[in-house]
Amino acid sequence: MNIHELNSLHIIHVLSAIGLVGATFYACAGAPETRKKVLMWGGIASLLVILTGIRMWQGLYGFAGGWAIVKVVCWLGLSAFTGLAYRQREKASLWINLSIVLTLVALVMVYVRPF
Repeated sequence: MNIHELNSLHIIHVLSAIGLVGATFYACAGAPETRKKVLMWGGIASLLVILTGIRMWQGLYGFAGGWAIVKVVCWLGLSAFTGLAYRQREKASLWINLSIVLTLVALVMVYVRPF
């Protein structure tokens, strides 16, 4: 993997992750009429996060490292929260708090790589 591909993947990955968390936050506060558009953009961001993440994991580490499995689990949770936030509006603070926790866990995994 050359440096240009790595930099491009990293930028797309980070921006998509921000968009995924942002879609979850917006789903917690937005009007019910925005559901279709927010779920669409959240799904696109989710797909970009997983595709770029797997490519970087393969190119840099050859699929080694259990920390990446933890990041995939965090991605699954974040991907689910947008839809759940529209269905269970009364639990909006729970979805926001869980999104923050999963985002922090994913950040710790990528920078610390404990296993």
